[in-house]
Amino acid sequence: MTKDPAPTPDFAGLGLDPAAFPGWTVRALRLDDAPGVAAAMAASELHDIGQVGIEEADIVSDWQRPSFEVGASTVGVFTPGGELAAYAEYPGHDRCDATVQPAYRTRGLGTALARWVIARARRAGAVAVGMPVPQGSAGESLLRGLGFADRWTSWTLRLPSDAQIERPRLPDGHRIRNAVSTQDRRAAYDVLEDAFLEWSARDKATYDDFAAQTYQRPGFADWHMRIVCRDTADGEDVVAAVFSVVDTNHGSVYVDRLAVRADARRQGHARALLADVFAIGREHGATGFELSTDSRTGALGLYTGLGMEVTSTWINLAVSLWPADVTRW
Repeated sequence: MTKDPAPTPDFAGLGLDPAAFPGWTVRALRLDDAPGVAAAMAASELHDIGQVGIEEADIVSDWQRPSFEVGASTVGVFTPGGELAAYAEYPGHDRCDATVQPAYRTRGLGTALARWVIARARRAGAVAVGMPVPQGSAGESLLRGLGFADRWTSWTLRLPSDAQIERPRLPDGHRIRNAVSTQDRRAAYDVLEDAFLEWSARDKATYDDFAAQTYQRPGFADWHMRIVCRDTADGEDVVAAVFSVVDTNHGSVYVDRLAVRADARRQGHARALLADVFAIGREHGATGFELSTDSRTGALGLYTGLGMEVTSTWINLAVSLWPADVTRW
């Protein structure tokens, strides 16, 4: 059955009184709104955790996925001067993203956006929807007050500037190199996606969506995707991969995705890739090295054991939409 198209966002659709926001506007977002979204999220991160991790390239790479319809999946609230005060997006399945700039909180915008997301998720047939928020933040308090509950915890970690990760020796017949050919990149896609699907309840992303977030991301360079290759009777295959980005906020290398194929684990590949990409990052002028992990992976001990330190903690909160809470909203 084909669902009816979602209504165009407006104040009424958000459950807000337009009279309380004279001169403000509500509308679906466009790709050229990515800088405003990045600025709004940066303001929230700086206020809530004391540092900024988001970049415009993060928004662009997500929004340029073929599966994502920006106009149908987003809403923005703009001040009379045209500043994006708050936004939300529902890309599908059980996740969403939203923020309200600190200067515009306590006006009901966060609650309105949460209800907008829930309506969109229910319309799409999702059974739950949620997002990560900084631990102890106003966002956590708001969502918990709306009935959202814990799913998992995630952490951002940073390697101290004076620390290095010793590179382990790879088994014979193994090597690390850039993933430059289409074959290499598709193999890296399979390794990364298949590994993440072991603990993530979602469909496998298409290769085109994966490419939009990696090889087509603004600023991509070949060294951002490194792979561990293993000799085989027919040539070689890819058993591990890492995708990193350069975080221009801190001059850091951020490890966005890292995975080892199930049949090649416990051989030092993950540690070797981290040491490798951090060394290359230093060659390109990076002064810091960061990554994130969460409680589903069990990898926190691996990273802290390498000398990395937790810099922020996030709680992924979600609300059930069916069947118990179907009438809650």
